Amino acid sequence: MCGLHLSPVDPPTDDLIMWQLLADARALLAELGPTELRLIETGAILLVLLALRALVLALVRRKVSDMRALYAWRKSASYTVMLLGVLLVGRIWFDAFGSIATFFGLIGAGIAVALKDPLANLAGWIFILWRRPFRVGDRVQIGEQAGDVVDIRVFQFILLEIGNWVNADQSTGRLLHMPNGKVFTAPLANYTEGFPFIWDEIPVLLTFESNWREGKDILLEVTRRHVADFAARAEREILAATSRYMIFYSTLQPTVYTSVRTNSVVLTIRYVCDARQRRQITAAIWEDILDAFAERPDMEFAYPTARFFETAREARPELLAEPRTRTARITAEPGA
Repeated sequence: MCGLHLSPVDPPTDDLIMWQLLADARALLAELGPTELRLIETGAILLVLLALRALVLALVRRKVSDMRALYAWRKSASYTVMLLGVLLVGRIWFDAFGSIATFFGLIGAGIAVALKDPLANLAGWIFILWRRPFRVGDRVQIGEQAGDVVDIRVFQFILLEIGNWVNADQSTGRLLHMPNGKVFTAPLANYTEGFPFIWDEIPVLLTFESNWREGKDILLEVTRRHVADFAARAEREILAATSRYMIFYSTLQPTVYTSVRTNSVVLTIRYVCDARQRRQITAAIWEDILDAFAERPDMEFAYPTARFFETAREARPELLAEPRTRTARITAEPGA
């Protein structure tokens, strides 16, 4: 009787290689100390989180085409990954410091000594996200710098600069990297928050001989023609803004004020316009003013001039004798 000899089935070559690699990995991990293991776990967590962020953003780009929405998704994904990373990595390393209190005590001491400015910028970032003094897209001025907010980061926000050597709040093309802590130390003005319009003024100087009353009517008519739409929109916007701010104006219609300087009558046009269209509106108003005054011989712009006055020919007769009398009296007094 012959017996059958059964031998174990050899695993496939690929499986054998895989088992060998797993065995080597286990042996390698067994030789590592606690610190090395924590470093490996930290790296693995960060790689997974970054891969998830990239996957989410790739899916969003396929569905969303609006640039503002894409920016919001990108920032939200970055903040979420950062928060999850801090929580997951923190759980790994807390045991190495004994307790959470000890961990934060050591970190806090180091930050207080060496990271004062970054900590202030981090606090500023939290303040910006929480209180919303401005958002991406707002036009702001902080200290002496002004521009459109194009990005908000953990330690800084970025402005597309306006003004400086360029007139009428137009862009210079430069990017200003502003530390977030600046919101605590410098005055902050927002051009567009709540009420996205600003008041602007144009002074028009006329000679005293001009028909300034007619000129005032012309200026008012020209201005109304250009800003009527802004005034109507501003009235609607201000109703919505009053729910958050105590904003009140008796009128939003254009007005012309009259004043006098040493050498001219000043007619000042005051009107409301979009914060980003100030220069265009000013140019359009001035062009119509120049055209309208060119047709009026009784309208003359005032500008610095030199005028010679001949007393003998131009002074009134009753005033000619008075200076002589005064001169005679003045010259006679020392000998009295």
